[in-house]
Order: sequence, then structure tokens, then C-alpha cells
Amino acid sequence: MAKLFAVYQQPIDTAAFDEHYFNKHVVLAKLLPGLRSYEVTQGDVMGASGKHGAYLVASLEFDSMAAIQAAMASPQGQATAADLANFAGAGVDLMMGETRLI
Repeated sequence: MAKLFAVYQQPIDTAAFDEHYFNKHVVLAKLLPGLRSYEVTQGDVMGASGKHGAYLVASLEFDSMAAIQAAMASPQGQATAADLANFAGAGVDLMMGETRLI
């Protein structure tokens, strides 16, 4: 398995962010080929020393890194990536990697 993490920084207008994210961006992202699961952590995202600057962390699961790369190269992936400019002005960090149960 592999996961793609999107860490969104605190937006100026959380209501506008939520409206776009949940009603437009998630709809696009759920069309990514090979997507197995999609979950978010939102609101009081905590770090080791207290509240973190992140507003929302999305975790998307795929079968492999190759599946993530194929999904992001697809028309759906390109549309999802292009949509970031419409609501993620505060910044977003994208990270991905293979996962394993231990």
C-alpha cells in the first residue's frame, strides 16, 4: 500500500475553504483512478508541542507508489491538482510513500 498526504495550512477564511474543499475538491479527488480510501483530519490538528499550523490533513490510500503516480498523471489527477489554486492559497504540502503494517 501507499499513501498520499495533503497537509493544508490554516486558511484565512475557513468557511470558504470548507465549502470548496468538501463540495468541489473532494468530489474531484474521489474520481482518482485506483483510490482505495480517503480520510481527513480537520480542525485542531495537534503537533508534539501543541496545536499545529495545519488546518486539514487528507490521507489518500492507493495500492502502490506507481498507482499514486498513475492517478496523478491521469486527467482526474491533473484536474484535482489544478483545483488547489482555487482554495489552498495558504499553502499545501503533498507527501507520499509506501506503507506497511508493523
